[in-house]
Amino acid sequence: MALLKQWRDMAYSETANKGDLQRLWTKYFEKERDIYAELLKNPDEVVNGTVKELAEKYGVDIMTMTGFLDGINDSLKVQNPIEEMEEDTQVNLGFDKELLYKNMVAAEADWLYNLEAWKDIFDEDKRKALYKEQKISTTIVKPEKIYPNDPCPCGSGKKYKKCCGKNK
Repeated sequence: MALLKQWRDMAYSETANKGDLQRLWTKYFEKERDIYAELLKNPDEVVNGTVKELAEKYGVDIMTMTGFLDGINDSLKVQNPIEEMEEDTQVNLGFDKELLYKNMVAAEADWLYNLEAWKDIFDEDKRKALYKEQKISTTIVKPEKIYPNDPCPCGSGKKYKKCCGKNK
């Protein structure tokens, strides 16, 4: 069975005890934070290796590394084959810094986007701009509703119902 399926079956189990799942995620988030802190020390270095080698390098088990690879995959310059990944699959951690920061904001992972290491990568204004850019990208803006007696938006000077709103 591919590692990703094992990870997801374990981490998103419908039948598992809620307390066990909460403990699993608490431990995972601590380890995830530590791996990111290490990666962000040299953000331009592309870390390569097998899943097993990276798990050993960062002192985590295979399932934790699988979850980490699943989480970072959308922020990588070249995505890993996470669906069919096994322990000996070669993977890379070459991430796009801006995309990674914005994905951390999107995931509402403040323990990640507030890591000290980001201060050495982006100044405060850049971090604020990326944060705002991400938040705005998920904000839905509804167009203003046009009522029949409103002036027509085409600029004709007629009421909407007598102009562009006719037969609608």
